Amino acid sequence: MTVLEWVYAATFTMLGVGVLFALHRLVRGPSVLDRIVCLNAVSVLVVSAIAVGSAVRGEAAYVGLMVTVALLGFVGTLTAARFAERRAHDRG
Repeated sequence: MTVLEWVYAATFTMLGVGVLFALHRLVRGPSVLDRIVCLNAVSVLVVSAIAVGSAVRGEAAYVGLMVTVALLGFVGTLTAARFAERRAHDRG
């Protein structure tokens, strides 16, 4: 195994651990806003994993997928935050 393969393996491991921690906080989060932030963090980690996978394969074909996942994560976070804001505003 070359040094670069070790780096890729370590990167995938760290990204996986980050996703597990974020999913743990997503399940146990004390508030809705914590869960929203965790969903955004998971989407960023997924985009990062796709980028590393693209670098491993040496292909640039995954750029469209990365942009799509990033935009869906952003729009989902924005929508959930607006919903949480309206819900808090309605409660007083």
